[in-house]
Amino acid sequence: MAPRRPEKDRPVLAGLLALVGVAVVIGLLGGLAVMVGVKATGLDGTTTATDESASPSRFTLPKPSDTGSSIPPPEETLEPSPGEETSEAPAEAISLTVVQQSVSPMQQIDLTGTYQGGEGAVLQVQRFEGGAWSDFPVTASVSGGTFGTYVQTGNVGPNRFRVIDTDSEAISNEVTVTVG
Repeated sequence: MAPRRPEKDRPVLAGLLALVGVAVVIGLLGGLAVMVGVKATGLDGTTTATDESASPSRFTLPKPSDTGSSIPPPEETLEPSPGEETSEAPAEAISLTVVQQSVSPMQQIDLTGTYQGGEGAVLQVQRFEGGAWSDFPVTASVSGGTFGTYVQTGNVGPNRFRVIDTDSEAISNEVTVTVG
């Protein structure tokens, strides 16, 4: 009987060893290629011999500087002294207009206006009732210096409306619409 050769008895083992050998060689070549690429692009933080003046590629943010208060000091408002007249009437920051002068109960009342310098402001619609202004369940947003919304009411008779900036509390002129 002739002696057996191990390669012929274990072909699966020989195949696995060959695959592992090929994988190791490919891994070493791939790793070497990555290292050369990183070195060539300068991503390793060192400079190349051809460009001695280059600095490593790093991302840094500037440090915040202390400029004091970020809120500008309030401007002083000068009130006219008694007996002194002002040459200009104060301009209202929010200008409110209404399209309809009279409507039927629950008919749409279109409220539009301008608010220069109020970009993004939320305006609360208010109605005068019982001797005081009360919030109406409607708001409008300022975009491009203008705003628009509508209200509906079954409250018959003259209805006075205005809008108020929910942040600065600037108030518009009032408009009156007769319902009935």
